[in-house]
Amino acid sequence: MANRLNRAQPYALGLFRIVIGLLFACHGAASLFGVLGGAAGGGTVPVGTWPGWYAAVIQLVAGVLVLAGLGTRTAAFLASGSMAYAYFTAHQPEALFPLQNSGESAALFCWAFLLIVFTGPGALAFDRLFGARGSGADRRERQSEKQGAPVAA
Repeated sequence: MANRLNRAQPYALGLFRIVIGLLFACHGAASLFGVLGGAAGGGTVPVGTWPGWYAAVIQLVAGVLVLAGLGTRTAAFLASGSMAYAYFTAHQPEALFPLQNSGESAALFCWAFLLIVFTGPGALAFDRLFGARGSGADRRERQSEKQGAPVAA
């Protein structure tokens, strides 16, 4: 059973990356274009306002990149940092715990993107098309996937 789960790991990571990227991109699109209910309270975020408009651009661009698996680790790192910033500047001053300060989504996105930074894009990513230029760790991961073995750290 463990061997089957290990072989499915890249696909589970790929699906995780796709869902997280889609959800993040939707937040950005809502704030920038007013779709899906718009920004908090409806409507859009005024162009150039700090930090809302810049956060929405990061959400849309990084979300689409993570969703597609293109420049995944860099985009995920930027997204994780933006959510850490959002949590500590907008939510944490209100109360200590995310449940008390409405910061659950910022905290979850922050940690989910940080996980993607360390695990990589998984399967079904455009990064895989350009794998020959990837790092040695990426090549070892792809080789392990082909052999059906778990990825060693």
